[in-house]
Amino acid sequence: MDASGRGPSLPEPTSPSLALLTDLYQLTMAAAYHASGMDTTEACFHLFFRENPFGGGYALACGLEQAVEYLGALRFTSEDVGYLAGMKGNDGRALFRPEFLKWLAEMEFSLDVDAIPEGTVVFPREPLMRVSGPIGQCQLVETALLNVINFQTLVATKASRVCLAAQGDPVVEFGLRRAQGPDGGLSASRAAYMGGCVATSNTLAGKRFNIPVSGTHAHSWVMAWGDELEAFRAYAKALPNNCTFVVDTYDSLEGARHAVAVGRELRASGHELVGVRIDSGDLAWLSKRIRTILDDAGFESAHIIGSNELDEELISSLKDQGARIDMWGVGTKLATAWDQPALGCVYKLSAVRSAGEKQWTPRVKVSEQTAKVTTPGFLGVRRYLREDGSLDGDMVYDVTRPPSGEVVMVDPTDSTRRKSFAADANFEELLVPVFRAGRPVWKQSPIGEVRHRALASVRSLDASITRFLNPHSYPVGLERSVNDARTRLVLAARGMAPDGKE
Repeated sequence: MDASGRGPSLPEPTSPSLALLTDLYQLTMAAAYHASGMDTTEACFHLFFRENPFGGGYALACGLEQAVEYLGALRFTSEDVGYLAGMKGNDGRALFRPEFLKWLAEMEFSLDVDAIPEGTVVFPREPLMRVSGPIGQCQLVETALLNVINFQTLVATKASRVCLAAQGDPVVEFGLRRAQGPDGGLSASRAAYMGGCVATSNTLAGKRFNIPVSGTHAHSWVMAWGDELEAFRAYAKALPNNCTFVVDTYDSLEGARHAVAVGRELRASGHELVGVRIDSGDLAWLSKRIRTILDDAGFESAHIIGSNELDEELISSLKDQGARIDMWGVGTKLATAWDQPALGCVYKLSAVRSAGEKQWTPRVKVSEQTAKVTTPGFLGVRRYLREDGSLDGDMVYDVTRPPSGEVVMVDPTDSTRRKSFAADANFEELLVPVFRAGRPVWKQSPIGEVRHRALASVRSLDASITRFLNPHSYPVGLERSVNDARTRLVLAARGMAPDGKE
């Protein structure tokens, strides 16, 4: 437990080391770099995604705190090295040479890492993270960084969309029981809170991440008693300060009347009925009638919580139908990112340089698919702001050649689409230093502050971008010289001159 009284943010692994949380080919490449004498070559990689999730207009960066914890603790233990020493190649001999295993055992993390802070709205093709340093180390951290950033960014974005649909009503995340394992459940609870949920049902996540926890009873409580009224009374006697009754075990309207009866008894003893939850049936129709039952009995402040396989589209529909639900429990479709199981972040090499050199040599990956052509260089991201503080556009540029004066950015998928920013335009640098030569230089804000920043970041977007149906595309482009360099490198890779001739 740390000085704040919180436990570790990452799930506790069976081994104290997470160094082997990687794909085998990262290790085989690192071994080949070492054998080739390239282990001192420096590289620059960028982590980014190509399309907004859920058919939406934005994503919400999340997972950096866990990524930092992983990087800060990156060491290959004797057990890790021993396991690798036992691996065999297809000839039955040891896969890894002893000198490479010795290098792993002695390796000290020494990378530079820059990243966009959690709780920031982000968009396709812009780096969420820049990793630079010895090429073998850059490769070894790729898989774990993608694992952490992909999932938490995806769930945080889903939570943001659900909260937008709720139009200010509180949303509680209920997804642990259907999440992808304990680690997925913990990460989802954290990301959902950061994305806008007010609480989670996941008690371990509450302890570990210092976020609010919410819950009452299940249908099994009522069924165990057989008599709903007696079940409610027994629960109220045991926990008079936590009475939200699930009313749809048998008949939702009759259940609401039973909740009112016990609510009167609670009030007489100095407590108050918190509310009722509906977990099945026609939520719009039932909520209207239950609201009438509660109000007529003098429980106007009692909440009606709706649950049952909810997502942003169903919540929007219920809102349109005039449902009287004022709190939402969202589980499976939030914690599992039901309609898009992966974000699709990638981690691509963009520049290399020999040890001791100052100049980076750009690298580009060419593809028949335009979206898969990478951007070369040592990249940063500038977010331009209008006078009212709203977002005007994000420009990817080469940090080694920062633009000045009036700048022009080019759409990488259509070079005829361009946007200019005046020399005196306001902007902020999105990538901030996180590690320098392996030493941490960034401190995570408390998760409540990150959540507040996330909500404000989403509010800064135009409504045309946050709408669910056919959202407007937020402008993201390459600074003109970066786009020109990319074009030259692609033509050269295809054996063509800058004028397009072979």
